Amino acid sequence: MDGKVIKVGMSDLNVAKTPDTLTTLGLGSCVGIALYDSRRKIAGLAHAMLPSSEEIENNKNKAKFVDTSIDELIIEMKKIGASNIGITAKLAGGSQMFKFNSNSDVLRIGERNVIAAKEKLKKLNIRVIAEDTGGNFGRTIIFDPKDGSLHIRTIGHGEKTV
Repeated sequence: MDGKVIKVGMSDLNVAKTPDTLTTLGLGSCVGIALYDSRRKIAGLAHAMLPSSEEIENNKNKAKFVDTSIDELIIEMKKIGASNIGITAKLAGGSQMFKFNSNSDVLRIGERNVIAAKEKLKKLNIRVIAEDTGGNFGRTIIFDPKDGSLHIRTIGHGEKTV
């Protein structure tokens, strides 16, 4: 790998061009949203914690929420040359990390994050071409703008690339 590895923290997002890569660690109930412009080899990655900025008063951090992080990723990708046309998405995370004796929506944050991401991407006509979501385990992901591959590492569930 010739480029640098750009770390994306929780409630954070960033963009990269090849040869750099993007990575985020410890995706539990959070969802990793990887957007890709294959023609220009430009990638964007968000580590979103909550489904909707409209449910929280303190919503200044756009990367914290699925809805606003996707909008912000597109803006940042365009700044380095991406086009709206032909962007695709891959999703990872959205786990149910703890067992609860309740069916409360508040506790199903991982599932709600994934649903929110799919709904927002559908509104923007961005196709989800791969996902590794759900379960009850954490994930670390590496996103490579060279070919749009999303490498996923999990403890106890191996590694895969989508």
